[in-house]
Amino acid sequence: MNNNKIPLAVCLASLLAIGISTAHAVEFDDPKGDDNGPGNYVYPTDSVYKPGSFDITKVVIKKNGDQAEFAVDVNSSLEDPWGMGGGFSVQMIFIFIKNAPGGHTESLPGLNLQFAPGSEWNKVVILSPQKKARVVGEAQTKAPKLIADIVVPNMTRGNNRTIKGSVPLSELGGDGNVDAWGYQVVMQSNEGFPAAGDLLTRKVNEYEGQHRFGGGNDGDCDPHTMDVLDGPDSKQSEMLAYTCGPNGEAVKRATLKMIRK
Repeated sequence: MNNNKIPLAVCLASLLAIGISTAHAVEFDDPKGDDNGPGNYVYPTDSVYKPGSFDITKVVIKKNGDQAEFAVDVNSSLEDPWGMGGGFSVQMIFIFIKNAPGGHTESLPGLNLQFAPGSEWNKVVILSPQKKARVVGEAQTKAPKLIADIVVPNMTRGNNRTIKGSVPLSELGGDGNVDAWGYQVVMQSNEGFPAAGDLLTRKVNEYEGQHRFGGGNDGDCDPHTMDVLDGPDSKQSEMLAYTCGPNGEAVKRATLKMIRK
């Protein structure tokens, strides 16, 4: 009896080991209450922008077969006040990925961000309540040199406090080991009527308005994001620090670093 049980136990242990070795997932926790950009940004005045709507609390990336799944939690229940149809309306999330040497130092139009040397991004996944065709069309027009590295899920959904989307691993390149890649997550706001050069993003001005964030600059020198992924050696307030010139030109651009587990 015991001799017959030993091979079964060995088989079970082997299967568990295989499962552990082939499972790829990474999870990041982000501090609550830091949805204020470099430290002093404020929400628009319209009631659709609920407190905590742009506060990232957790990011989970995992490999599921030939797909990469992305989930971003926020510090507020999701709502769809503009009838976008996917369970959320106001958020717009950019997940920048470092999974190969080199890459891009400039971010996407409308974010007013750059990436530090060694933290260049290779791919970016956009989680938007807009239809994929609209996002891709805007990217083709406003970021033609980057379009090959912009990835948009066929469908992005929001439920409770989580925004989710998945894309084929083949569209991300790299080795498929999502737990070994570097990431940076930028929280913006979905803007259906963006400025001519902005990729569906909402501006941050000096003073807040009904549909404008406040606390920044009326030029394009300030980072247009409310929250980014904090790391042990890369604090949000430091990464988003910026300096503007007298005419709203960028003297020092906010510079992001990739975060790894």
